[in-house]
Amino acid sequence: MKIPHITIFTTEACAFCVRAKRLLAAKGVDYEETYLPRADIDSRRRLVELTGRYTFPQILIDETPIGGFDELKALDDAGRLDLMIGMA
Repeated sequence: MKIPHITIFTTEACAFCVRAKRLLAAKGVDYEETYLPRADIDSRRRLVELTGRYTFPQILIDETPIGGFDELKALDDAGRLDLMIGMA
């Protein structure tokens, strides 16, 4: 099974970013973290273009936006995250 590429967009002082990274680390999967300063308007615009959202974190699995921590946790709770990240 192909291991997906996971990207997480984070920013400073973001508790939900920390939670998302902890959940992914607990799953033992590698991910690419891209830090975007909150005040960088151009980066935020690109984030919206890429994910459809401007809040942090934003998580992509194989370039498919899945949302933030709440959506990541919901996928995990439903047992669907393991399938998406090749752990099932």
